[in-house]
Amino acid sequence: MAAMRDSAPNGVNGHSNSSISTHPSRFSDVPKAISVAVAEVDGPIDVEISLDDDIQDDPTELCTLLENEDAAKSMWMVVALGYAKQRKPDVAIEVLTKALSALARGRADDRLGILNGLCWLYLLKCREAPRVKPDGQLPSEARTKDFYIQSATSVLNDASRISPSYPPLFLARGVLYLLRASLQPPSKLSSGSQASSERMDTLKQASKCFEDALRASNGKNIMALMGKARVHYSMGKFADALKTYQIILERAPDIIDPDPRIGIGCCFWQLGHKDDAQIAWQRALELNPKSKIALILLGLYNLHLSSQYSTSDPEFADVYKKAMTQYTVPAFKLDDRLPLTCATFGGYYLMRKGMDRVESLARRAIELTDVNAIASDGWYLLARKEHYNDELSKANDYYLKADQARGGDDRGYIPAKFGAAQIKVLMQDFDGAKFRLEKLSQQTKSVEAQTLLGTLYAEDVFTAQTAKSKEDKSNELKKAITLLESVRITWQDSNKKVTPDPSVLLNLARLYETDHPDKSLKCLEQVEQMELDEIPEDDHPQDLEGETALRAALREFLPPQLLNNMGCFQYQSEKYGQARELFQTALNACVKVGEKDQSIDTDALVTTISYNLARTYEAEGMLDEAKRVYEGLLDRHSDYTDAITRLAYIALRQSPTEEGPKAVQKLYQAEPSNLEVRSLYGWYLSKAKKRTANIAEDQEQRHYKHTLQHYDKHDRYSLTGMGNIWLAIAREMRRDTEQDKDKRRKMYEKAVEFFDKALQLDPRNAYAAQGIAIALVEDKKDFATAVQIFTKVRETMKDASVFINLGHVYCEIKQYSRAIENYEAALAKDRARDPQILACLGRVWLLRGKQEKSIQAMKTSLEYSQRALEVAPEQIHFKFNVAFVQIQIAQLIYTLPEAQRTLAEVEAAAAGLDEAIESFSAIARSPNPPFPKNDIEQRANMGRNTMRRQLERAIQNQREYDEKNAARLQQARDMREAEMKKREEERRRAEEAAIEQKRKIAEERQKLEEKDREYIEKRAEEERRRQEFITQDETRRGERSAKAKGRGKRKKKGETTDSDTEGRDTDGGGRRSRQRSIVTSETPGSSGDERPRQKKRKLERKSKNVGKFKSDELIVDSDSEGDAESTPDGTAKHITKDNTDASSQGNKTTRPRKTARVIDEDEDEDDGDATIAEGLTVSSGEGDVSMMETTDRANKSDGHMDNDSESD
Repeated sequence: MAAMRDSAPNGVNGHSNSSISTHPSRFSDVPKAISVAVAEVDGPIDVEISLDDDIQDDPTELCTLLENEDAAKSMWMVVALGYAKQRKPDVAIEVLTKALSALARGRADDRLGILNGLCWLYLLKCREAPRVKPDGQLPSEARTKDFYIQSATSVLNDASRISPSYPPLFLARGVLYLLRASLQPPSKLSSGSQASSERMDTLKQASKCFEDALRASNGKNIMALMGKARVHYSMGKFADALKTYQIILERAPDIIDPDPRIGIGCCFWQLGHKDDAQIAWQRALELNPKSKIALILLGLYNLHLSSQYSTSDPEFADVYKKAMTQYTVPAFKLDDRLPLTCATFGGYYLMRKGMDRVESLARRAIELTDVNAIASDGWYLLARKEHYNDELSKANDYYLKADQARGGDDRGYIPAKFGAAQIKVLMQDFDGAKFRLEKLSQQTKSVEAQTLLGTLYAEDVFTAQTAKSKEDKSNELKKAITLLESVRITWQDSNKKVTPDPSVLLNLARLYETDHPDKSLKCLEQVEQMELDEIPEDDHPQDLEGETALRAALREFLPPQLLNNMGCFQYQSEKYGQARELFQTALNACVKVGEKDQSIDTDALVTTISYNLARTYEAEGMLDEAKRVYEGLLDRHSDYTDAITRLAYIALRQSPTEEGPKAVQKLYQAEPSNLEVRSLYGWYLSKAKKRTANIAEDQEQRHYKHTLQHYDKHDRYSLTGMGNIWLAIAREMRRDTEQDKDKRRKMYEKAVEFFDKALQLDPRNAYAAQGIAIALVEDKKDFATAVQIFTKVRETMKDASVFINLGHVYCEIKQYSRAIENYEAALAKDRARDPQILACLGRVWLLRGKQEKSIQAMKTSLEYSQRALEVAPEQIHFKFNVAFVQIQIAQLIYTLPEAQRTLAEVEAAAAGLDEAIESFSAIARSPNPPFPKNDIEQRANMGRNTMRRQLERAIQNQREYDEKNAARLQQARDMREAEMKKREEERRRAEEAAIEQKRKIAEERQKLEEKDREYIEKRAEEERRRQEFITQDETRRGERSAKAKGRGKRKKKGETTDSDTEGRDTDGGGRRSRQRSIVTSETPGSSGDERPRQKKRKLERKSKNVGKFKSDELIVDSDSEGDAESTPDGTAKHITKDNTDASSQGNKTTRPRKTARVIDEDEDEDDGDATIAEGLTVSSGEGDVSMMETTDRANKSDGHMDNDSESD
């Protein structure tokens, strides 16, 4: 909008015309002095009263003078405004109050003016008065904003009684309502208007007053428009307020106090256009360099810009310094009582820890402001200050006041709400903190609130884990993960510019540790990357090449606890190599940490990490390295029981019969009360004890019982071990009678009781759950439930026993493929030479082979059984398994038809049968056979007598079948080869025929293309000749005309000149050469191969006796497409023309020919030329160009034409 004033462009509002004066400032019309006429004896005397800096502090004498001299209302008003100009509004109010008394009997208009001025002074005092009663002041003496609002209201009421329609009162009443609305609390609802219902009613009344003022001034009252814009802004109608401010700026572009540009910038700010707001405020500052409002608002804009940078970013310091030094400090120097400036400066001193200045500035902002948001900032500064000083009760109170000043409840001030939640946490009121944070999270997606709330829920989970509480914390776990993951996702949004917090990732890692160790490891790796990024460039090694080497070197600068935890997760996921590298790097990191800070005790870290490294060596099979680490730990801490226990276990693995048992016994005697030691001793007993069916005699059972009775009745390892013992004994019990079955069932129930007790103490005890699943399978045949339990256990426990049990269950329900998968998975768990697993694989492959009648499956079963026997040759039942599988193979081979077996397989089965018979005989003679001796001998005899004869017959039959089948196969093979040869020959012939057909097609296509090319060339040549003839004809005409003019003596017959000869040899010379090019089929210099053969016409003399007429000649036609026809033998027809019967000779030709016209010697040559031109015709049907015989002259040779020319 281009505002105009007095027909001149608006130089104040952005244009370069500086000659236009700005709007006058406040009180600029108040004179420096006034003169009052005082009546004296000698006559009136003018007394000058100073209204500038020398104005009297006490107005009593001056008021008395004005009252005695019956001064007019204007005099009283000027004096009051003079005091107001000198920032003495209280004295001005006193002057106008005395003026009311002096003018009590005066005109009503005078009293209205005084009352209106008095109202404005009260409103001015209201802006400067404190919001709340200062401390130490009596309520009756307090002059707060409410006091002056009430005073202004009383004055306006008095004025309204005199004249309610007095126009100046409308504007004053509107401003009064605006101030009253600013002191009313905002709405507490998060949705809807920013104003409460009471405040909204007050603002509507203010709007009505401003409308009345505009109506009274016919829309010219700029201050009323300003008030209306302020009402829109207070109601939250920022777009309407912006439009109104722009209208004001268009109407009064030079107004700067108040400045509509300030309002325009505020509207832009609220609408989200912060850069536009800065432009408006900058313009206001250019027009009024002493505008404290523009300065502080620009300071806030730059503080907003600084908030977009990290505090470690160099840009942050530059922008923040600009905000404070260039804008905030000058604004504070201009007016140190401006509430917004005080609040902003208070934030600066809070950051600098200048708490004394924070207190004074915050109090000043709270007391002087009439804007709720600024009061909220003041209370928030006080809360932060008390929070810093650990005055939690005061801080909580101030946080609540800051929140209430902006509406509280669903609206309020988010930082104050978060601060109150922090105070609740510090006061150990975690439920209250979570309640406040839950409400805060519903209102806004505050990253800080979500982080704190997620951390509180995570702490609930960690506390329950530490206390081993049975309380279900799954809901808290889910909430914590959801909140912290949402914070983690927020980091990826570049627009929000949120700095990642390592504590969030560490809490997530702890939450994921049990159920999702892979996710936990990823969180720790992200923390590792954050730590690596913070390492200064100066600490980077310079002599390393490759990213891997550099990363390994930089890891030594990381916290060793982080590296240790990462190594533990790698160990759990069986990535022992990576775990070992992390533990070794963690030890180096401990050394660096100790060098940097001598006060840090790294001994505990080194001990823990070294133990973990030794365990990793054990898992990798590096037992000697593990022993060295454990011994090193014992050198530093001789009472480190865990290291002694692991050394005993290593000794037991390396020497299970000599050194191992001694080491375990020594450890048990040294630490009999250590539950870990007792657990290892119980495990040793389970491997070394003698099996017995009497549970009271079981050494392992007595050991566990002693542990539960005298050391810890809730020892989970002992409870699980007891369950396993009862389970093993129940498995071996007899099942012959119902009584035996009942005893066996009770034994299983007893085992389940122990397992259930262990699960109650530790719901994640996978071994106890597995024991219950085994009992369900063996006792109740509940395979479905058992599969579910085993599957869940497999997700938690990476032990081979889980896969073995799953294989057993799948084998029982005849899902042999899954059983094989689980057995092989168990075999891969460092148990490749476990004979039990190999035997199980042999069994399941045998069952699969019998089900599918597959010889290959039987052979696989035999391979696994033989491998088990190789590992444990002393175990006689493995030898029995091999013999049994060989017998089964022989039976299957015998039952298969000849077409499904081979002679080699039958012979191999026979050989295996012989081995099985020998094995059964040897097993039967052994002292402890796996089955009754008679049964084994009977099986050997059956193989020796029955099955051997069966296989012998099978071998004979198979040999005969193979011989016959071989002949048939050879015959079929020969027939197939002959058929293949025949098909190959037919295919070859078909390909040759296709190739020949393609060749013929190609030849035909080539011929057609050649014909087309010849035809095109022919037409092109004929067209060229036609054009040449036309050109020659025109040339000949020109030459003939030239000859006619300068013709000399005729040449004699037979004489020729060089020019004539040259003309006959050229194509475009004279008349004769042109005629030859028309008549003959080829032009000089051309060949027949270059173009199609053309019609030839040879002109010869018939004899020496030349007739009178020149047409008496022989015309010879060529055999090409011309006017004459060829004879069947290829010779040309000769047509003899006489000068007497030329017509009849022409009629005798095959094709009709146009009668030649006879031209006399004396006839003009021009007529001949015309005749030749008429002889050119174009065929409309084929497009061929031909020349008909028209004259004898055209058919003559060059010599005849020379003679003709001479005769002419």
